[in-house]
Amino acid sequence: MAKIAFLGTGLLGSAFAEAAAKRGDEVSVWNRSADKAQALAQFGIAVAASPAAAVRDAARVHLVLKDDAVVDAVIAVAQAGLAADAVLVDHSTTLPALTAERAQRLAAAGVKYLHCPVFMTPLAARNAKGSMLVSGPRAVFDTVAADLAAMTGRLEYQGERSDLAAAKKLFGNALILSLSAVMADMLTLAQATGVDGQEAIDVAALFDLNGIAAMRGGAMAQGKFAPSFELAMARKDLGLMLQTAGARPLAVLPGMAARMDQLIAAGHGADDVTVLARDALAR
Repeated sequence: MAKIAFLGTGLLGSAFAEAAAKRGDEVSVWNRSADKAQALAQFGIAVAASPAAAVRDAARVHLVLKDDAVVDAVIAVAQAGLAADAVLVDHSTTLPALTAERAQRLAAAGVKYLHCPVFMTPLAARNAKGSMLVSGPRAVFDTVAADLAAMTGRLEYQGERSDLAAAKKLFGNALILSLSAVMADMLTLAQATGVDGQEAIDVAALFDLNGIAAMRGGAMAQGKFAPSFELAMARKDLGLMLQTAGARPLAVLPGMAARMDQLIAAGHGADDVTVLARDALAR
């Protein structure tokens, strides 16, 4: 099996490293907080004192780091120990523009780099579930595709545009975060109306959420706003929600109401609620 390294052993990084060791890979790790890395020694994982030491002789180096600044700082230190043919596999959630700059800079330096953000929990990482997106040179991806596939339930190569996986990671996280916020507001409405919280969440089972995303999201992406649920009526319903919640804190509904008010004032009250995407399509 391969000799690989993980730089960053937070919840996700440590889960990846543990799973790799259990698959039989020779794994070394480094983390700024040494105690988090040391906890992995029980799995036969070597704990290195520096990024450069961790990556020495590794065929793949996986980065699972906090942000762009940390990614750049760690790569700068790790490069001294990087093998000539090593592939940097960056799972960090980063800014698309800076990801593109990083990929260009590393390519100019002769470093093989793939950006591979994931949609998975630590438990999913331990069990090779969830999804992994990959952007970067096809030739580089082909050399590690089988290894990456072993880490995830779904591997999606996005092509050679270096920042595309980074952008899609933000799209996905926007969905996850907004759904969490909407469910928080549903629970607030449940509290206000004396309904059990689980009953409120169970309402979601009445809907085909994938179908809604495909139908309404597709219409929004195409700029089709023919009314089936008029914005003015949607705003009326949203007003009932705000009235019901009263002084209770809400995560997203007030912001939605403010945006609807802007569009209604601009003359879009008779359009479908999908007109919320109107300005997102302006170029």
